[in-house]
Amino acid sequence: MRGPHNIWRLIRTGATLERTGAMNFVLDAFEAPKAVRLVARALAIPFKPLGYKGDPNLEPAARALTALGPAYIKFGQILSTRPDVVGDEMAQQLRILQDQLPAFPLEVAKAEVEKELGQPIDTMFSEFSAPVAAASIAQVHHARLNSTGEEVAVKVLRPGIEKAFRKDVDAFYLAARMVELFSPGSRRLRPMDVIEHFDGVVRGELDLRLESSAASEYAANTKDDAGFELPDIKWDYSARRVMTLGWAEGVPMGDNAAIDAAGHDRVELSERILALFLQHALRDGFFHGDMHQGNLKVAANGNIIALDFGIMGHIDEYTRRVYAEILFGFIRKDYKRIAEVHFEAGYVPADKDVDEFARALRAVGEPIFGMDADRISMARLLAYLFEVTERFGMETRTELILLQRTMVVVEGVARSLNPHMNIWQVAAPIVTDYVTRSIGPKAVLDDLTKTARVLSRFGPRLPALVEAALIRQAVPLEPTKKPYKRYLVLAAALGAGAATGIIALVNALT
Repeated sequence: MRGPHNIWRLIRTGATLERTGAMNFVLDAFEAPKAVRLVARALAIPFKPLGYKGDPNLEPAARALTALGPAYIKFGQILSTRPDVVGDEMAQQLRILQDQLPAFPLEVAKAEVEKELGQPIDTMFSEFSAPVAAASIAQVHHARLNSTGEEVAVKVLRPGIEKAFRKDVDAFYLAARMVELFSPGSRRLRPMDVIEHFDGVVRGELDLRLESSAASEYAANTKDDAGFELPDIKWDYSARRVMTLGWAEGVPMGDNAAIDAAGHDRVELSERILALFLQHALRDGFFHGDMHQGNLKVAANGNIIALDFGIMGHIDEYTRRVYAEILFGFIRKDYKRIAEVHFEAGYVPADKDVDEFARALRAVGEPIFGMDADRISMARLLAYLFEVTERFGMETRTELILLQRTMVVVEGVARSLNPHMNIWQVAAPIVTDYVTRSIGPKAVLDDLTKTARVLSRFGPRLPALVEAALIRQAVPLEPTKKPYKRYLVLAAALGAGAATGIIALVNALT
């Protein structure tokens, strides 16, 4: 339940960071300015005894986030992939949040599986192991099917996870309201919309039937992608709180020593993981939204195996084209075109100066071209990007939040494999190919064909719709029972005022 009582939750958040020793560590990692440090400490120190103790066996940052709950753990998982932002030490501390959290008892998991699937464990599985991995929302058990002898992974949601997430997200809503209230300048970032988006993503992740469906669609889209594979979903052994899929054997993506020992090429892997993400996002508009190291393995044959499909992203064709044009502009160093795309898409208010925006983008792009990734301060780069968005009044695009966040995570994974990788060199052929196919003459013809198909479906209703629309627009139209005359009237109306006619038709059809 959202309300002022969540202030207590936020107070305990600061107190927990202070009590676990994570406050200074976090402030240092983000290179927080002196003013922010003073305010944070002043608000947290008086309430330090009220903070959660956490597990003293964990490092400070991981200790604090695990004590605070699953939503905070999710945030920590993202940061764990960005040593270039938070530093190597903090990223390493947070790596444990990916799949090494405390597990809940085996007997509880078995009881949950029996309840969800409606059969005794021994009837379904000849083997059912202790947890082999535990994350913020669920844990995984290694099992063997009685019917076929096949090895499988059984994913089981944590008991009470829905209520725990609800509590955290409610506090986030209050924090977003407070930010909007006390910092009017932040409203362009739409913090309430951001939290609402996060809330929707989490709700979907808490229903494993939806995850199974997403995995099935993802597998269909990527079945021909070289060097990439997904485990099969076992529908007969899956339900709302239980998901069963084929067992995936491989080296964890986050273990560079094991990857080297297995003889895999980390440079090639870093390029492939980034290329695959871009292909899925641009080609399919459906991508894995949680591609941190804990959800990736490298098979013995070198294939990248993706796991955990609770968070999947979807972007429509128009948004894909906008995103691709922006990336394409950076690849070609065409900052004027990048700026124009932002204005055309409505990402920057129309009253701003496009040339000035292009110069600001040049200041972002030029320093990082041709430079090794390990020489780029992503923390400073992101800080400057924030300044640019503030100066030009850019609002947060909630439809792109997951795409942008995943891009950051995937790039972090790639850099952990190869600190010297150049994102633009890897992205260039994929983005160029997509832009060529989606914006060239063939794409225009495809768009016209799709439009014709849509209009043809409305053929029998089109005369009446057009007549009603033109009447609403105050366009004189004599009633007639002959459809072809109505089409002629439409043509005349479009000829006299194309914009009015098109707007009327769109309004009628939508």
